[in-house]
Amino acid sequence: MVKNMISTDEFCIHHNIEFSFIRNLEEFGLVETISVEQVQYIPENQLEKLERMLRLHRDLDINTEGIDTIGHLVEKIQELQQEVVVLKNRLRLYEDEE
Repeated sequence: MVKNMISTDEFCIHHNIEFSFIRNLEEFGLVETISVEQVQYIPENQLEKLERMLRLHRDLDINTEGIDTIGHLVEKIQELQQEVVVLKNRLRLYEDEE
């Protein structure tokens, strides 16, 4: 096995899914796979995200387009949360001056 990667075949067998699910996510740019000697692998840093998308698909019956939309919304929420932290820190500087 290639270091720090899992084959898509192993992932699909373990999670009892078709490879087409991973291919659809890859076509949407939601997950990346790497081909090594004609075998597709999922990098370790993609596994958590892929498993989260699989749960959305299975548990909530959300299609690839919905998963893409949810991903963008989650990213936006994270950006806004970071911005709030920065603004709170800046505000704290002014409050400490008083």
